[in-house]
Amino acid sequence: MSTSESAIASAEAHTAHNYHPLPVVIASAEGAWMTDVEGRRYLDMLAGYSALNFGHGNRRLIDAAKAQLDRVTLTSRAFHHDRFADFCTQLAELCGMEMVLPMNTGAEAVETAVKTARKWGYQVKGVKDGRAKIIVAGNNFHGRTTTIISFSTDHEARADFGPYTPGFEIVPYGDLTALEAAMTPNTVAVLLEPIQGEAGVLVPPPGYLPGVRQLTRERNVLFIADEIQSGLGRTGRTFACEHENVVPDMYVLGKALGGGVVPVSAVVSSAEVLGVYRPGEHGSTFGGNPLACAVALEVIAMLRTGEFQQRATELGDHLHHELGLLTGGGSVEAVRGRGLWAGVDIVPSHGTGREISEKLMDRGVLVKDTHGSTIRIAPPLVISKEDLDWGLDQLRGVLEG
Repeated sequence: MSTSESAIASAEAHTAHNYHPLPVVIASAEGAWMTDVEGRRYLDMLAGYSALNFGHGNRRLIDAAKAQLDRVTLTSRAFHHDRFADFCTQLAELCGMEMVLPMNTGAEAVETAVKTARKWGYQVKGVKDGRAKIIVAGNNFHGRTTTIISFSTDHEARADFGPYTPGFEIVPYGDLTALEAAMTPNTVAVLLEPIQGEAGVLVPPPGYLPGVRQLTRERNVLFIADEIQSGLGRTGRTFACEHENVVPDMYVLGKALGGGVVPVSAVVSSAEVLGVYRPGEHGSTFGGNPLACAVALEVIAMLRTGEFQQRATELGDHLHHELGLLTGGGSVEAVRGRGLWAGVDIVPSHGTGREISEKLMDRGVLVKDTHGSTIRIAPPLVISKEDLDWGLDQLRGVLEG
């Protein structure tokens, strides 16, 4: 039995089977490349679902973390620490907002957004207690907590976890007519992904996000943009909403905010919205800890240069051009996405998304499947054009084979 096989067998014996990872065991990584326990190298074309936008082992981020490790890593929010104010100030500025509520994981940030919208609805909008409604989109993915899966349409994420949390209404993604019809005086928020990642990198029709923004303004409803995957450079802009010149009432951030080093998430909004909180009403022991703030501050500084957004734009244009050439040839049905992010629908006769991912793994490229015959491509933004082309060549080889 190989070292990889032994490690996988041990994991299978002692780990709950809530994931179905590809059969590779990574030991080290740098930039856009990972190396397994046998020393074989793989091109990372997933980037931790965008958590690794800046690549593995990014020196600026690692150095920031190491420097903070020697000072202080946790105080809890019982005390102030010297990185917190800078983090909140600079993240608010990056978002064009006023206040920040830091958490750790994306799901925690979404839960925070839900709680915030309800509290705002009762205290500011004047909805009667217990009647607040939040509208979400079908095929969404916002996390896996009990509340979040209560408004999921994914059977695997939802089945056998009831009873479910009420207070949500699901409408088709991209359908403004359905959204408007679902709004009532008790609607406090519309929660959407500007691009639906887990659903297969679904980009909404042109005009949809501006339409959502207009409807929510007219009805005094919060527009919450879940930019956990789509935000922080992935699509070629700092936020995916920017492609349609839309500014939501609230950003929900995570993944790349921690640079692939530590989990960092945040809700960013106005003083009117986040000002509804009083001490003791919400919190997290690790939320906004010094180590997280130190890394996130470096992420913010890197995004301010515009370098990574530009790379995502240029390499993304190249990616979509090359993938577009594969459609119509009998192996790829459709390609969607924006920036350095794509969902590729493989013709089912060529194999499932899982089978294609495993064949790519055999060729030294790591991607991940979703929903049948779709694979997702989202390499680190630091990937070189040469490496990206090599990865695309391996995809062509798999499809031609």
